[in-house]
Amino acid sequence: MITITDAAAAQVQEMMKEEEDANVKLRVGVKGGGCSGLSYGMGFDTEVEETDNVIEQNGLSVLVDNDSADVLEGVVIDYKQNMMGGGFTIDNPNAIANCGCGSSFKTATRAGTPEDC
Repeated sequence: MITITDAAAAQVQEMMKEEEDANVKLRVGVKGGGCSGLSYGMGFDTEVEETDNVIEQNGLSVLVDNDSADVLEGVVIDYKQNMMGGGFTIDNPNAIANCGCGSSFKTATRAGTPEDC
């Protein structure tokens, strides 16, 4: 299960207001890439696929494909604001290594496909 904090949910809902389709949902997933082999992806989607898990949390419908679900189990997505601006943070208890720039990771069971950074 993914946890979306109140701050992250509020930011996503603000961003959703700019979307033209009222049925838009938040999609969270993992794909190969980055220095450590796996990278997070977050975006909006209106299509629910057969292989998607749909999680309702903090007023959001969150889509997670089956391939990403095990890697994202226990993840906490937050939104933090500071003097330099704001951004989403992802705390993944499954990650055993992260790249120096913080944009990719690997788990004990999935190494992904590392790329040069």
